[in-house]
Amino acid sequence: MARRVEGRNRFRDFFLCSLPVAFIMAFLYVLVSSSIFGFYAPHIHSPFDNKESNFINKMLDALNGTATTSDSDTLSIDAIRKKKPSLSWRVEDEVESSEDHMVDNFGHGTWTREGGGQVLNDTPEKLYQRRMRQERREKRAKDLMKKDNHQALEKAAIQRSRSIDSVAPGNYSIWRNEYHKSKNFEDLLRLMQDQIIMVRVYTSLAKMTNNLALHKELEAKLAKMEEEQEESINIDQQQRVLDTIRDMGQLLARARKQLYDCNLVTNKLRAMLQTAEEELVSTQTHTTFLNQLASKSIPHAIHCLTMTLNLEYSLLPAPMRHFPRMENLENPDLYHYALFSDNVLAASVVVNSTVTNANDPSLHVFHIVTDKLNFGAMSMWFLLNPPKEATVHVQRFEDFSWLNSSYSPVLKQLESEAMKRFYFKTERSESAESGAESLKYRYPKYLSMLNHLRFYIPKIFPKLDKILFLDDDVVVQKDLAPLWSVDLKGKVNGAVETCGVTFHRLKAYLNFSDQHVSEKFDPEYCGWAYGMNIFDLKEWRKHNITETYHFWQNLNENRTLWKLGTLPPGLITFYNLTLPLQKKWHLLGLGYNREIDVKKIERSAVIHFNGHSKPWTELGISKYQPYWTKYTNLEHPYISSCRLLE
Repeated sequence: MARRVEGRNRFRDFFLCSLPVAFIMAFLYVLVSSSIFGFYAPHIHSPFDNKESNFINKMLDALNGTATTSDSDTLSIDAIRKKKPSLSWRVEDEVESSEDHMVDNFGHGTWTREGGGQVLNDTPEKLYQRRMRQERREKRAKDLMKKDNHQALEKAAIQRSRSIDSVAPGNYSIWRNEYHKSKNFEDLLRLMQDQIIMVRVYTSLAKMTNNLALHKELEAKLAKMEEEQEESINIDQQQRVLDTIRDMGQLLARARKQLYDCNLVTNKLRAMLQTAEEELVSTQTHTTFLNQLASKSIPHAIHCLTMTLNLEYSLLPAPMRHFPRMENLENPDLYHYALFSDNVLAASVVVNSTVTNANDPSLHVFHIVTDKLNFGAMSMWFLLNPPKEATVHVQRFEDFSWLNSSYSPVLKQLESEAMKRFYFKTERSESAESGAESLKYRYPKYLSMLNHLRFYIPKIFPKLDKILFLDDDVVVQKDLAPLWSVDLKGKVNGAVETCGVTFHRLKAYLNFSDQHVSEKFDPEYCGWAYGMNIFDLKEWRKHNITETYHFWQNLNENRTLWKLGTLPPGLITFYNLTLPLQKKWHLLGLGYNREIDVKKIERSAVIHFNGHSKPWTELGISKYQPYWTKYTNLEHPYISSCRLLE
């Protein structure tokens, strides 16, 4: 505003200084216009027609100094000098006040009224000043509009808050209309939960403000609501829920009237939120602990099955304990599988699914290695349930005379006192509070030699040239015979890669701050999956893979290169010796990922239930379990008697 007034004053000073020149120019314009229009176009009305003929005389009088000095005379010099120009000469005021009724015609350098009358012939300087003023006005107008919008939003918010403040007793909720008219029973239960939260808030505020009577009443109502909520409420009890909500709404409305304070309520809700978050973290820790514990434990049904089969095997005469077709065990022209497992039921699913989907089952040979505790059960199962024309042989790794602590570094480490203290240290592993991460160290798989036998496959099967390794938590859905014709191009291991843009690369498994690792390996090297691997045993022996594994296992005696599992040493041992297979051969994630596309599952040759949610446990993902149970005879006498998956 100050700049506008200052600019207006400067303009008027300039106007007064230039007044004689303006008068002369205007006078000449009148004379010329009158002559031209009068001579050439008498039918055209001059801007100064007869009605305004005295205008020229007044101008001349003003120039000659003979005009009246009355301030009321609009053309008097005194009136102009007093900065009160009138009519069209009041350029600044006229433009300021009549801007909405003017049209800026910059093309001709004039201001013209919408009606068509000419007002003033401006100079470029004046046009520039006027344009700048116009831009400032537009900016101010936009600012005012924004301010008006903000004020409108503010008014709307105030109105909404007033409508909330006017909640009638018995309808205590900002969603009261929806809940009041809702026929959805779940909505009513959610409203009850909301009321319980607000009762807790006001119970605390009542105690804080020493309103003991209201505090006692709120506590009693809260206890009753929580008791009702714990009961199995069904839709037939909807009227009872509505009555409870109505009574609680009336009590809350009364409590709100007596206790409501915005800051106190906000702080209390924040404190409740923080407490709820801490409880959630604690619950998640316990849940993870229990999930890992359940996934690592043997389900009762499988333990029952194992014990039953062990008993039957112990009663079986020795001549009946031999498997048929033993001549196929060393035939290099057949398709050989290696399966290391202590889970009878899981191993049976792997064998059954492979044979069921094989074009010629007689060409498939299964080499199953287990421990002495499960040897009888594993043998008895496959003696009672032979897989069609396929060949099965069961061994126990304790019978391998060459497998001892002097030969195998990992076996030496597993038997050492230092390793036992590391895995079974009580302050780390006996409680959920110690962290779910610590529970991994008690996973029996990491302490079992069965998990490490994969690095000794050529030693276990010295007469074989090629073998397909399968984990016991996989299901085979296609014929796997074509894998034996895959050209590994001089590589030892054929596996499906698991790395994406940033995950499942070597840096995720190994300690690259250790010099032994950082100097030998690329941290961006792509990881691959164990669980379905085709091994060329000729190339294995040529590259001394087992000796390489021993070298790195000795370096990792203090667990500085990697902590757990067989995948990290596998990535090191088969570094640059792994050929990526097509993705269709092996699909992972059915033990933890609930979002796998069904079409992707159905077109995969092998699906892998890696993760905690194994299909033979209660933790199994229900929508994936049929892919596993499809190859399990739940009506088998031994299985049904042990009540599997009930």
